[in-house]
Amino acid sequence: MTHSRDVPAHILDMLSHTSRSCINNLVRYFASMEPTDLSSQPQSKLAAVLVLLYEQDGDLRALLTTRSKQLRTHPGQTALPGGKKDQTDTDLIMTAYREANEEVGLPIDNSSIYTLGLLEPFISLHKLVVTPVVSFLTEPDIVKNLKAAEGEVSHIFSHRLEAILDPNLAKRGPLVSIGSEDWPYDSDVYNTSDSNVPMLGNMTYRMHRFRTSASPIKGLSADILIKIAEIAFAKSTTYDRDALGQLRSFADLLGALTNHESKNPVAV
Repeated sequence: MTHSRDVPAHILDMLSHTSRSCINNLVRYFASMEPTDLSSQPQSKLAAVLVLLYEQDGDLRALLTTRSKQLRTHPGQTALPGGKKDQTDTDLIMTAYREANEEVGLPIDNSSIYTLGLLEPFISLHKLVVTPVVSFLTEPDIVKNLKAAEGEVSHIFSHRLEAILDPNLAKRGPLVSIGSEDWPYDSDVYNTSDSNVPMLGNMTYRMHRFRTSASPIKGLSADILIKIAEIAFAKSTTYDRDALGQLRSFADLLGALTNHESKNPVAV
């Protein structure tokens, strides 16, 4: 596992022009970021996910999993490899890689994996503070040898990153059938709905759903990939990303959650 943000020039030169620009955009973005201070957050609430990017046929793709239907939380849903921080994890980068190793067998110590940086955290519906760790895999053949952990992951797949910004691009690859269990919607490749989130002061949240070759990308995983794709491709989504009044920054979301919890204390 490589913690360097710099992918060697000779490797970048082997990528398509678009992929090379995306990696460079991500590297510049992370170099300009100040790390988010999470020292005030309970360790039990810290989590990380791994956003593993790699190039295939000239396009950047993101590694994803379908969670086992045997799991108590989010069974059968699409997820980025990851989970809660363990006491033995030295940092959230280690959390993301350890979880990816446990879930899909991604090698922890591999020179072809470059950590590009950490995004600002997101807050899950379970009130976890989730930090996305963005990395680039230079040897895509490693993906072919990944193995789903029995009882945790039912399927390993990937999705074209740019199709997160323009869902119509997904039509160029295999997709599940419309109306099937994995895409029970009438829409072609993208579906959305708005709902109020009580724990965030009844903020209106826009749920994005993307049709894939497996289970749909939605919720937190979709939000994370949208953010990464916007940075990488330096452009906006072809759809309206946020609902009216929707909070986006970690500071604003944490403030709304803290305010809600102060007004609605949990009885001990």
